[in-house]
Amino acid sequence: VHLVESGGGLVQPGGSLRLSCAASGFTFSLYEMSWHRQAPGKERGLVAAISSLGTATNYVDSVKGRFTISRDNGENTLTLQMNNLKPEDTGVYYCAQRGRNWWGQGTQVTVSS
Repeated sequence: VHLVESGGGLVQPGGSLRLSCAASGFTFSLYEMSWHRQAPGKERGLVAAISSLGTATNYVDSVKGRFTISRDNGENTLTLQMNNLKPEDTGVYYCAQRGRNWWGQGTQVTVSS
């Protein structure tokens, strides 16, 4: 199993980033997937999750209305569109399948002026 995140970087407050996760080694369309964030000095926590067919999503309250999780089961890709970014969104973002404990290596997002 491989989960490879990309798209992180440095962005000013109010800006946008789009994270992608390329999945391989398993039948992507059968599994719920999720994005998690680990801020400096804090434990890793759930940001957003999406059902296997993409018909259901859920978000942590702090990102509702700003982030959108989506997936392309034909391309085995998970995406997190992040708008109106705030400094508190800074952290390492991980793509994961929680039930199987499959995790990517993470991509750094820094929101700073």
